[in-house]
Amino acid sequence: MKTSVTRPDIRTEGDIKTLVDSLCHKATNDTLLGASFAAAARIHWPHYLTSQYRYWSSTLLGAGTAEGEPLPEQVVMPRGGAHIEHWLQLFSSTVEEYFAGSKAEQAKQLAHQMATRLKALRNRELPVD
Repeated sequence: MKTSVTRPDIRTEGDIKTLVDSLCHKATNDTLLGASFAAAARIHWPHYLTSQYRYWSSTLLGAGTAEGEPLPEQVVMPRGGAHIEHWLQLFSSTVEEYFAGSKAEQAKQLAHQMATRLKALRNRELPVD
């Protein structure tokens, strides 16, 4: 008989670190997103990861103020929605791999909102003919 493993909700700074580290590892090794992240070689990864930890901790755990950046500006996502949708799927699957609960759902919802804003921003940047 197969037992189901109950995943915890996102509750601690360690949980935030697991989420961020796992997502960044997957994104840099992803066939579609990896090139965008690799092209951003000027990212100072320790600084970026710290910024990510702060952003998600403040947003999900109420730790401090909403600081940090959800996606480094050096990561140039192609303007097509496919890359953004793929990032969103990768984010959601990473959350679901490690966590379940209200904070996990909140993280996925926030990522969805970011993707929507990013797509809107990308659409506004396109030249009008």
